Amino acid sequence: MFGPRTTKIWVLALLLFPFLTYSQPNVYTFDQLDSLQQISKRKLVVFIHTDWCKYCQAMENASFRNKEVARKLNDSFWFIKLNAESKEDIGFSGRVFRFKPSGVDTGTHELAKELGTQHGKLSYPSLCILNPNYQILFQYDQFLSADQLLEILEGI
Repeated sequence: MFGPRTTKIWVLALLLFPFLTYSQPNVYTFDQLDSLQQISKRKLVVFIHTDWCKYCQAMENASFRNKEVARKLNDSFWFIKLNAESKEDIGFSGRVFRFKPSGVDTGTHELAKELGTQHGKLSYPSLCILNPNYQILFQYDQFLSADQLLEILEGI
């Protein structure tokens, strides 16, 4: 019924399927924002995460790689990933934000606190959406599925 050639084609199709249904949004840095805003005034989506957060990894691997989410981010927003434990200084909105240690090899970046703190605490993952003037429009501090994220992006 199926010859060796047909079987190879099916195996190849099954291996490629995940790549055909997933995409990735363009990721920018805070250093690029002023230039990007001169090209096109857009809202900014900041995904605040850590390397050890399982829910953050799940959002990166599922929610942000969803084809519709990636398309919406690429078409309508500037998207930035902010590691809350990054040790590099970041210039943003006329200020320089720095990593603040809280112990041996632990701490939090000031910009993550500035953009992600809600009700006096910062948790991961956090999503912050800002208008083109960098004023916070929306904050959320839990895992978002692709459908939930898309609904937020379309409603903002």
